[in-house]
Amino acid sequence: MWFESYWVGMKPEVGGKAASLGEMTGAGLPVPIGFALTTESFRSSRDAADLDATLGRLLYGLDVRDTAMVSERCAAIREAISAMPMDPQVEQSLRHAYQELSQRSGVTDVPVAVRSSATSEDSPDASFAGEHDTYLWVRGADAVVDAVRRCWASLFTDRATCYRVEMGYEHRSVEMAVVVQKMVRPIAAGVAFTLNPADGDRSVIAVDAAWGFGEGVVSGEITPDNYLIDKVLFEITKRKVSRKEVEFTLSDHDGVVKVPLDDERGSAPCLTDAQLKAIARLARTAEKHYGCPQDIEWAVDADLPEEHNVVLLQSRPETVWSKKEAPKSPVAGADMMSSIVSTLMNPLHTRTSSSPGN
Repeated sequence: MWFESYWVGMKPEVGGKAASLGEMTGAGLPVPIGFALTTESFRSSRDAADLDATLGRLLYGLDVRDTAMVSERCAAIREAISAMPMDPQVEQSLRHAYQELSQRSGVTDVPVAVRSSATSEDSPDASFAGEHDTYLWVRGADAVVDAVRRCWASLFTDRATCYRVEMGYEHRSVEMAVVVQKMVRPIAAGVAFTLNPADGDRSVIAVDAAWGFGEGVVSGEITPDNYLIDKVLFEITKRKVSRKEVEFTLSDHDGVVKVPLDDERGSAPCLTDAQLKAIARLARTAEKHYGCPQDIEWAVDADLPEEHNVVLLQSRPETVWSKKEAPKSPVAGADMMSSIVSTLMNPLHTRTSSSPGN
């Protein structure tokens, strides 16, 4: 499924992440091009490999309170899925779609992000954000095929398996689609929440930002710059520039590596005011489109012209404050320049292709 061909009835076959990317594309939001391999691809490969017997044996009697048991059995399941042959028709279709993506991007063997899109992701009663794997800067059809299998296998990370038990999900009812999306080469990246994650105030947009790729932000390894932007006036009401010790950046060998920052760059803001406001406007547009507070991933793409270089990588419903009673908006006239109307996000934990071990 190419993003532009998505319609709402496809969500059960493409999972939360791919559905969001397809819907954002249809809404005219700036999303890097890509496609999703549907859950049918996972089912047909699993059935062809007769994997159910292995899964049943390893999941039987699993005690999620026994961390050693969980670790041992989940590792065995992931190994079995990663090693299983892909259905030949699925593999042929995947390779053809990747070749088309390269042609549409104008790049031979275009670098892509290969991202898990489980059917349980971003559901209203649970958030599986960060439970499954993402692989960045994957280049070449063989590497894409391997990364897809590893995304399938990440259905059974220790965390995802235990979380399903906790939330009452049947293991076999949760399936995995996989997103294959053209990589951006980010100047900066991070997250935006259409409410204040500290207090649930829906009159502001909160932005966390760091240099380079966003995994340092979403994993909590980097203390990001933090901003609040008024959702109506789009004025920056709070700015906190942090000392950023490291940057996740592209290596000379198509890997994502962590490098230390010198004092000058590490202490400098990684966004201009114009970029901040562009992120806030896009976040507000996404919230209006979906009709509820959103948690958003964004990036500033070095390969795009400056006036159009902010792109959205993901938008999902916020799941913490949205379950609580919304705080009352400020009384009109009490402070015209203060926030008037709010949003949030759960960190997305990724693994890069260079360190797979979100």
